[in-house]
Amino acid sequence: MTQSSYHYDVLVIGAGHAGTEAAAAAARLGAKTALLTSNLDTVGQMSCNPAIGGVAKGQIVREVDALGGLMGHAIDATGIQFRLLNCRKGPAMHSPRAQADKKAYQAYIKHQIEQQQNLDLRQETVIDLLTENVEGQTRVRGVSVVGDALFVAPTVILTTGTFLKAIMHTGEAQTAGGRAGEGTTSGISGALARLGFEVERFKTGTPARLNAKSIDYRNLERQPGDEKPQPFSFLTESLDSSDQLPCHIAHTNHAVHELIRANLKRAPMYSGQINSTGPRYCPSIEDKVVRFADKTSHQLFLEPEGRNTGEVYVNGISTSLPRDVQDQMFAMIEGLQHAQIMRYGYAVEYDFCPPTQLWASMESKRVAGLFLAGQINGTTGYEEAAGQGLIAGLNAARKVAGKEAWVPTRDQAYIGVLVDDLVTAGTDEPYRMFTSRAEYRLLLRQDNADRRLTGVADELGLIDAARRERFQTKLDQMARANQLLKAARCDKIPGDVFLRRSEVDWDEMCRRVEGLGRIDAEAAQQVLYDTKYEGYVTRQKMEVEKQHRLASKRIPATFDYDAIGPLRHEAREKLNRVRPLNLDQAKRISGVTPADLALVLTRLEGKKSNLDQRITKPQE
Repeated sequence: MTQSSYHYDVLVIGAGHAGTEAAAAAARLGAKTALLTSNLDTVGQMSCNPAIGGVAKGQIVREVDALGGLMGHAIDATGIQFRLLNCRKGPAMHSPRAQADKKAYQAYIKHQIEQQQNLDLRQETVIDLLTENVEGQTRVRGVSVVGDALFVAPTVILTTGTFLKAIMHTGEAQTAGGRAGEGTTSGISGALARLGFEVERFKTGTPARLNAKSIDYRNLERQPGDEKPQPFSFLTESLDSSDQLPCHIAHTNHAVHELIRANLKRAPMYSGQINSTGPRYCPSIEDKVVRFADKTSHQLFLEPEGRNTGEVYVNGISTSLPRDVQDQMFAMIEGLQHAQIMRYGYAVEYDFCPPTQLWASMESKRVAGLFLAGQINGTTGYEEAAGQGLIAGLNAARKVAGKEAWVPTRDQAYIGVLVDDLVTAGTDEPYRMFTSRAEYRLLLRQDNADRRLTGVADELGLIDAARRERFQTKLDQMARANQLLKAARCDKIPGDVFLRRSEVDWDEMCRRVEGLGRIDAEAAQQVLYDTKYEGYVTRQKMEVEKQHRLASKRIPATFDYDAIGPLRHEAREKLNRVRPLNLDQAKRISGVTPADLALVLTRLEGKKSNLDQRITKPQE
């Protein structure tokens, strides 16, 4: 029997949020790409919360869009409620979030993938990774799939989500699978272990879904969308504000908490059935009751899953308690006393690969051409997955084309912070992005993601002419606004200086400066923020310059840390594991001290080390 084989430049395994962005990015760069998934009906599926964006996550979506990605377009086209979070705070904290029509979102993503040039979407179940040894280096060469067929390619991107050796838990009941109604993948886990990868376990969870017709909304707090909804994609002109669906807020209570405490012995996380770590910032209701024992209630957000379904996602009550306990629990909550559970909550345990095994390009250090993106790297969230997928996809395509990898820096994008955090420090719990993780967050606002990244995306070949033209129009409008402000005189001072006053807003400037009112709202907002925060931005840019000077001290991938005699054992071990590409990355490795960096710098510069002697002598 003849074995079928198919040849590509890039293979992407898994069609979730990381996989679809990876495949689309590689294909946009001209690589012949195949996206393989075990079920074509779940391409781009929202396995958990039917929402996109949120604090810091919304910034990532805007960045994915600025780089030509899919997620921003998809949520604009299928969103059912839009809100800009943290509006009472400064612009660095503003974060867009939207509820999605879950099925419409999935269908939109699948259609975009089907229409993408250079991209084939295939329903295939991968059972093994294929590698070869070339001049002492292990390289990926493709995958084998069920049905005795091979897909051959010099680059493979694994975006397998929570499906690696996955087990679902609802109370004492256990089922193999990474998502309700679907199976698990064990072959890839075995292949990674065989190739010498470190593989560990994490867990995540999801709450019950309720039938809307059985919920009593009369005493629940209504949460509408914004009157003027803001799009995620820089190409979306505007959104219809009249067609949004409301969410609602409910609360747990003392009786619910007592019920949970009485049944902790039946909760997999507390019975010993699950030993792996879950997400700190998205805890189960069991974790909340134990960790915050003094709280008498917790908020629950009732979020509709779409326009054409009655399913309601109950955000804030993720659980793996048994079915009978979940039945009792909801019957005790105001407004949900008669709620019908359509899907019970459950927890999922799955394999992941600690991300310090990757270069910043998302390529693995152990196997050339093998990239990992998404929850397989220990992250949580659609947005974090999408950002990683895009970086992996573009770098796989660039590798095939013989080009150097590109990765955004920490001062350039939240995606840069995400990647650097993962490959430099790793993670001992499912990683979630927050604004507090970004030291240059005033530079990384959601509103200026296009200014930070679209020019680079154009150079990389990730965007089309329509986006290029729209972006240039915005820059022209901003330049015109700045010109008008600098030329104007308000109370005998330049207009841009006058605008810096805290009590002065854009509307007042438009009354004072002729022509300013004709500037597009998007460009006007950018000029306003730039002007108001000029002093703070200048200081952050000075800090960035310092970091760039450190980053310019490159460290070869083959650098011999063992040859630095006085280097401390902990530093040597961690530097060998992470293999930082420059001193800036090296200094962020936990346990590496300034003295360690001085030794590395001395060796890099090829100097005979008085410092070596000075540190060695006391140890003797």
